[in-house]
Amino acid sequence: MVIAQMQQQQKRRYIDRDWEQGHIRLWNDYFQEDATYPAHIFRRRFRMNKHLFMRIVDSLSTQISFFQQRRDATGRPGLSALQKCTAAIRMMAYGCVADAVDEYLRPGESTAISCLENFVEGIIYLFGAEYLRRPTPEDLQKLLDKEDERGFPGMIGSIDCMHWEWKNCPTAWKGQYTRGSGKPSIVLETVASYDLWIWHAFFGPPGTLNDINVLDRSPVFDDILQGKAPKVKYFVNGRRYNLAYYLTDGIYPDWATFIQSIQMPESEKAILFAQRQEAARSAFGVLQARFAIVKNPALIWDKEKIGKIMRVYVILHNMIVEDERAGYTQYDVDSFTQLEATRTSQVDLTYVTDRPTNIGNLMGIRNSIRDQTKHDQLKADLVEHLWNKFGTNPNYGL
Repeated sequence: MVIAQMQQQQKRRYIDRDWEQGHIRLWNDYFQEDATYPAHIFRRRFRMNKHLFMRIVDSLSTQISFFQQRRDATGRPGLSALQKCTAAIRMMAYGCVADAVDEYLRPGESTAISCLENFVEGIIYLFGAEYLRRPTPEDLQKLLDKEDERGFPGMIGSIDCMHWEWKNCPTAWKGQYTRGSGKPSIVLETVASYDLWIWHAFFGPPGTLNDINVLDRSPVFDDILQGKAPKVKYFVNGRRYNLAYYLTDGIYPDWATFIQSIQMPESEKAILFAQRQEAARSAFGVLQARFAIVKNPALIWDKEKIGKIMRVYVILHNMIVEDERAGYTQYDVDSFTQLEATRTSQVDLTYVTDRPTNIGNLMGIRNSIRDQTKHDQLKADLVEHLWNKFGTNPNYGL
């Protein structure tokens, strides 16, 4: 009798997941006017505010056919756009496997995977151009003004690398993606500004590479080398400079575009500089906390799909940053013009970046980027500048 029941259960192919009840439960819990869970719980579980999530759902449901609710041959409605988008967000936010969202949202395992894949494709198509863009001259001026207040004229962000473990890396590739006795991983290089907006993301190098090896392959300086970057000038300790720079950790080389901390500061000036440089870079630690899918090992075999997930991670991250810092990308160029007389860092908004280049100019710019003498001079001037600005109140602005 028991064997017959087991055989009958094994033959069963169809599971009635009751999609309608799944949608009603989701709507009542989070989206109706008097929802069961308040806004702060929605923010924690969806990693974004409700109006931003609804903006994403509306855009996907109107422009991507996969997220439009359909009826089957019997006239029964399928999964709603809310269910599909919520399934994708839950998988990204918690880094869970596909069938973990079945019991609450009601999609099957293969459907949940399709939700994630189509969600990734849709986000890149609809929002990639806006939220993966390079900084415009107006963006750069905003960054320079803010960093000037924090004591770093000419600084436009922090650069660093992180590794995403690749659990299902093909066996033939493991030697290329594994360092030492560790596990296979893929490297992401990012440049983030003071408010965690990611302006540059370079993903794909194998985990055997360190930050310097990744930098050799990175396009982070391509616009500068090709003469397409906006022209910048700023003053530190009374001396003029023309190349913006990034804050880095100690592994990066002593180039004019990188400023590291002081590992063993002895004087009060050096201690203050190290304290503020490391504080300006400390925000990097929160980047992985937003979506656990990039913190947990990647479960996908296809590297191209992993790369698209990472791109969507950056896009959603920037959308959340913009939403929670209202007006971040809404710049008033006239206000910059009014401040020209007082600011120490300035972007030439009239500079033409669409210009041809040649090998001679390229090598000259490359040498100026890697100039160690300028690096040493800039670092010394920053030490003096920070001491003059914050020496009497070292904790101001931290």
